[in-house]
Amino acid sequence: MTTEEPDPGAESPAVKRLLIGDPLTSATQDQQLLAKRMALPIFASDALSSVAYAPQELMMILLLGGLSFLTFSPWIALAVIVLLAVVVLSYRQLITAYPSGGGDYEVARTNLGELPGVVVASALLVDYILTVAVSVAAGVDNIISALPALNPWRVELAIGFVVLLIAVNLRGVREASRAFALPTYLFIGSVGVMVATGLLRWAMGDAPVASSAHFGVEPASLTQAAVVLLLLRAFASGCSALTGVEAIANGVPAFRPPQARNARTTLAIMGLIAISLFAGLTTLALVSGVRYAEDPCRLIGFDCSLPQPSLMAQVAAATFGMGSVPFYIVQAATACVLLLAANTAFNGFPLLGSVLASDGYAPKSLNTRGDRLVYSNGMILLGIAAITVLLIFRADVTTLIQLYIIGVFVSFSLGQIGMVRHWNRELRLIPRRATLERRAALRGRVVNSLGAVMTVVVLAIVTVTKFTHGAWLVFLAIPLLTALMMGVRRYYLAVETETAIGDDSVRFGSRGDVALVLVGSFHKPAAKAIDYALAARHDTTIAVHVAVTPRDTAQLEADWEEHHVPVPLVMLESPYRQYAGPLETFIREYRQKHGSSVVTIYLPRYIVGHWWETFLHNGRARRLAQRLMLVHGVAVTLVPWMLDSSRLLYRRPPRPLPGDDRAGMPATYGLVAHMQPEPEDESPEAAPSGAGPSGPA
Repeated sequence: MTTEEPDPGAESPAVKRLLIGDPLTSATQDQQLLAKRMALPIFASDALSSVAYAPQELMMILLLGGLSFLTFSPWIALAVIVLLAVVVLSYRQLITAYPSGGGDYEVARTNLGELPGVVVASALLVDYILTVAVSVAAGVDNIISALPALNPWRVELAIGFVVLLIAVNLRGVREASRAFALPTYLFIGSVGVMVATGLLRWAMGDAPVASSAHFGVEPASLTQAAVVLLLLRAFASGCSALTGVEAIANGVPAFRPPQARNARTTLAIMGLIAISLFAGLTTLALVSGVRYAEDPCRLIGFDCSLPQPSLMAQVAAATFGMGSVPFYIVQAATACVLLLAANTAFNGFPLLGSVLASDGYAPKSLNTRGDRLVYSNGMILLGIAAITVLLIFRADVTTLIQLYIIGVFVSFSLGQIGMVRHWNRELRLIPRRATLERRAALRGRVVNSLGAVMTVVVLAIVTVTKFTHGAWLVFLAIPLLTALMMGVRRYYLAVETETAIGDDSVRFGSRGDVALVLVGSFHKPAAKAIDYALAARHDTTIAVHVAVTPRDTAQLEADWEEHHVPVPLVMLESPYRQYAGPLETFIREYRQKHGSSVVTIYLPRYIVGHWWETFLHNGRARRLAQRLMLVHGVAVTLVPWMLDSSRLLYRRPPRPLPGDDRAGMPATYGLVAHMQPEPEDESPEAAPSGAGPSGPA
C-alpha cells in the first residue's frame, strides 16, 4: 500500500529540526554523494592537517638529545615522505580491488580470516577516537598559541568543539562538506604561501628567524643504544603524518560515480599536497631555527610558566611577523583544519560501524541512517568516546600523541598483507594470455608487498618506542574491543539460529476485530505473533511490513510465499525511514474506509536474561509501542519470545513454536499446507475485511 508522505518534521522535535534540519527521504540519497572537490575536505582533512603537528613532534623528540640531533631531521623527514608515498600508492590499489568501502577491514577479513579482520576494525575504531581527541587538542593548542589567555579553558574548549562537530555532521555529508571546504582550502593555501615565502627569503639571503632560535637546550648524555632508540622514536612521531590516509578507502561509497576512480584521484591529490606541505614546513622550521621541547623548562632562556608556541605559530611569526594579519590567518586556518581533521573520523567511524553492524559485529543500531541519511548513532558514540578521552588526558597533545598512530599502523600492516594475498590469488586465476590483467596484478602485488614490509617495520618501531610512553593502553584497548565484537557476533549468530524457521516449524492455529501484525522479517517470533492474532479471531488480520530496506522487503516477500502464510501482507513505503508515521497513516486511512474499528497491534518482543542484551534488542519495539499506544482506537499487544538466555533468569524453557502446545487442537489444524492465501484480485490498498483464514480444512 502506498501511503501519503508525512510531514518531514512530523517525528522530529522543533529543537532537533533547528539543529540538524528537516529529514531527507531515502530517494535523495544519491544527491548526497560528493564530487572530488567536496570529498577532499571531508576525507583528507586528517591527513592534510597532520603536517601541522607531525614536524613538531619529530623535532621535539630529536631535541631530547640536544641541538645537534636536529641535523637528523631532514633524513627522518625524507623517510616519512617515502613511506607516505608508498602507502598512498598502496591504498590506490586497495580502492581498485575493494571499492565497496570496507577498506582494510574488508581486505583483512576476506584474505586473512575473521579474527584479523576484527582486529583491524578494532584498531581503526580506536584510532578514529584518538583522531578526534588529538585533532581537537592540537587545534585548541594552536588557538592558545595565538591567544594565551585561553589556556585555563583548554579542556572546556576541546569538549565544545567536539559537540560542535557532532552537530554539524548530523546535518548530513553534503552540508558538512560545504561547511568544511573553505577552512581546508584556506589552510592549504595559507601554509603553501607561508612555505613559499619563507623558502624564497632563505634563497635570497634573508632567512626567517624563529623567536626560539636563540634558546639553548640542556645537553643530554646518551648511550649509543639510546641514540638509536631516540632516532627511531622521532621517526615514529613523524609517522603521525600518515594518519587519515585510509579514510578515503573507507569512504568510497560516498563519492559520485565513477566512485573508485574519483576516490583514487582524490587520494593522489591528498598525497601530493600532504607531502609538499610536510617537506616544506619541516625545511622552513629548520631554516628558521625553531626550538620546541617536550618539557619547555629544558629550553634555556624560555619562561616555562607561559604556554609554549606551536611550531606552526613560530614559523608563521618568523615568516610574516608576530601579530601580523598573515600570521593570524595561518593560525586561524591551522586551528580550523586541525579541528576539522576530526571530521574525517566522523565520516570513517560511522561508515565502518555500519559495515560491522551489517556483519553482526556491532549493535544493529549502528547500521541505521538518521533523518539526514547519515549514521547518526555512530557519530554520537564517537563523540562521547572522544570527549571521555579528552577529559581523562586533559586535552594534552603531547600525551595523546603517544597513543596515536598505533591503531592505524596495525590496520595498515594487516591490510597490506591481505592485499598481497589478494594479488597472489588473482594471479592464479588470470589466464597467462591475459597480459594486461596479469601486468596490472603484478604491479599491484609489488606495490602492496613494499607497503606491507614498510608498514610492518614501522609498526614494530612505533610499538618499541611508544609502548612505555602510554601506547600500552592502545594495545590493551584493541584486544578488549576485538573480544567484545567477537562476542556480539557469536550472540547474534546464536539468536539467528535460535529464531530461524525450519521446514516443519511453522504452524498456524486459529483465525480470528482488526489485527495488524508488525513483521520486520519472517522468523519464529513473527510466526508466534501471527498465530496469537489468528487465535484471537479478529474480523480481519493483516500483516504489515514497513519497507525501509529493499533487500529485506524482497526477502520477506519470498519467505511469505514459500511458507504460504495465511495472512495478507501489506507493504508500507517509508521514504523517510520512519516506522510509526506510515503505520499511523495506514490506520487512519483504514478507519476512514471501514469505520472506527478497534485496531490491535501485535508486536513481537524478545525476553532476555542478561542486562547487556537489552542494548542489543527491542529498541525499535519500545519506541513503536510508546508511539502507537497514543493513537486513538489502538491497543498494542506485545508478543513475547523468550530467548534461551532467559531460561536462567525465569527458570522455564523458551516459548514453544506456534501451534505446538494449543490444547484440544487437531495436529493438522493450522498447517500452512492447508491454508489458502487471499484471492489474487484482492487489492492490498483496500485492506479487505475478513482477511483471516477460514478455519481448518
